[in-house]
Amino acid sequence: MDDSNRMDRREAIQRMLAASATISLLDAQIFGGTGTALGYGTDPNLMEVYKPGALWPLTFTSEQRRTVAGLCDVILPADERSPGASHLKVHDFIDEWVSAPYPQQQQDRKLILEGLAWFDSESKRLFNKPFPELNDSQKRQICDPICSLEKSSDELKPIARFFAKFRNLTMAGFYTTPDGMKDIQYLGNVPLTQFDGPPPEVLKYLKLS
Repeated sequence: MDDSNRMDRREAIQRMLAASATISLLDAQIFGGTGTALGYGTDPNLMEVYKPGALWPLTFTSEQRRTVAGLCDVILPADERSPGASHLKVHDFIDEWVSAPYPQQQQDRKLILEGLAWFDSESKRLFNKPFPELNDSQKRQICDPICSLEKSSDELKPIARFFAKFRNLTMAGFYTTPDGMKDIQYLGNVPLTQFDGPPPEVLKYLKLS
């Protein structure tokens, strides 16, 4: 596929955040990682390729990045179809998301940072090691009690809400990469020289032929 015709993960998040800005109040007070800012400023240039931290200061410390990368791989590990989430830099996607100076992202930032602090504390309590240094079995032992909001105990409900949000962000970051789209056999974003209508097999499947 021609890279010039493909929307990559970074462009997808830029467009999503730009769209979110247009429907918010222009005089809203927002809080970023470095202090208070009024309004949203100008929209990003969607034709430009931005590097991490170019639009706003990033949030995660190096240790938090390691924890986020490890947790991403618990949720979406490498298999025979695709690489693990951290290999596709999904942790960078999450860092950009929680660093964005918009109300929804700032709300998610608080939830994510509190969740990461819990993971660090729980890992050291159970295994006397930080989460990134645990083996797969130990990581699952921490994640299993919080992977279902409905089944988690009342005490763990807040961290289960964190895990649900983190899992959604991991999925969003992963499945907007070329490898993630290939994994689900997504066929969009392919330029066509002509369009002859839906394929016969699609029409047959939809019972329209």
